[in-house]
Amino acid sequence: MNVLAIGCHPDDMEINCAGTLAKCVKRGDNVTVCHVANGDLGHAIIQPDELRIIRRDEARKAGSLAGIKVVTCDIGDVMVYEGSKEQRDKVVDIIRECDPDFIITHAPNDYMPDHVAVSRLVFDASFAASVPHYKTGVDAVSKVTPIYYMDNLAGLGFIPTDYVDITDEIDLKLEMLECHESQLKWMRDHDHIDFADFVKTCAKYRGLQSNCQYAEGFTQCLVYPKIQPMRLLP
Repeated sequence: MNVLAIGCHPDDMEINCAGTLAKCVKRGDNVTVCHVANGDLGHAIIQPDELRIIRRDEARKAGSLAGIKVVTCDIGDVMVYEGSKEQRDKVVDIIRECDPDFIITHAPNDYMPDHVAVSRLVFDASFAASVPHYKTGVDAVSKVTPIYYMDNLAGLGFIPTDYVDITDEIDLKLEMLECHESQLKWMRDHDHIDFADFVKTCAKYRGLQSNCQYAEGFTQCLVYPKIQPMRLLP
């Protein structure tokens, strides 16, 4: 299968679904991660132009650990807007290029406006990508693609309907997360937050709910005709 995960910032996939994506690679899937925003405002000292490059390279390094292709729409932080045709078309092009069997993205009730905007962009773009006469930079047509929403930060306001056991992938997930040094080191040194431990704790909590050691939680986008009579997650 072809799997496409579309997140907002370069570390969002590692936080919420990297274990699942690594498990997809292990079963033979082609996995692509797309970051809509470039993360250029995610530091108080490093300037945006420099940080944009740092975070792009960190994301590519993280993806390489699991055999995942990493691409970006390169939109600035706090500039993601679901009403922008230009941004929607960028996401349409990514979907058409990847031709995914399913998409993973942010939940509609996530905590950050950029995340919520990405969730809506993906919902809208996944339909537009299936319309033959809707023309963008990629001359292809995608199927109407099932969408899975990944967990919110800390699991707040999110009740999973699907779980993926990532017990065998938890160490790789955390190794991928640690590639985002510009974020994790800053939080440890200046905010005194061990974000890797935070993410591991959330995975353990979802594991307790689903009778395994570590898990990631998802909900399906339950709209016609995106529902499939089979399990797509690993």
